[in-house]
Amino acid sequence: MSVKVGIIMGSQSDWPTMKPAAEILDELGVGYETKIVSAHRTPDRLWDYGKSSVDRGLQAIIAGAGGAAHLPGMMASKTRVPVIGVPVETRTLKGVDSLYSIVQMPRGFPVATMAIGGGANAGLMAAQILALHDADLAARLDAWRNTLSASIPEEPSDE
Repeated sequence: MSVKVGIIMGSQSDWPTMKPAAEILDELGVGYETKIVSAHRTPDRLWDYGKSSVDRGLQAIIAGAGGAAHLPGMMASKTRVPVIGVPVETRTLKGVDSLYSIVQMPRGFPVATMAIGGGANAGLMAAQILALHDADLAARLDAWRNTLSASIPEEPSDE
């Protein structure tokens, strides 16, 4: 399975937030890679990752970061591959700082921003982007969503 999605995060501590994106992609049979790419501590790694993303065949990048959360926006400045930002919850401001940082990108460098801790939805968004040009993935995604809908009861129960 070829790698189509990059899942990157600012530090190891972001992995619990980003892991649900990987799990969704696993369920849907989408190839991905995971990397720690810090905008502040490993800027050369960030530059190299962004500049090589198109040539390596990535079709979406999921970037999670907390606090100042510069990773998604900086990655968007280095590639034309769509970037999906995942704000990581922080202790001090509960992730609102991360959300505000990611959602307020300057003109020309958009980042599709998920909710705080929205790793699973980021994985689904990446799959939806890829499914635009992959009929087999589109069918798997439709089946996944139908299964989700079917799992919701019509009436509440006391159990």
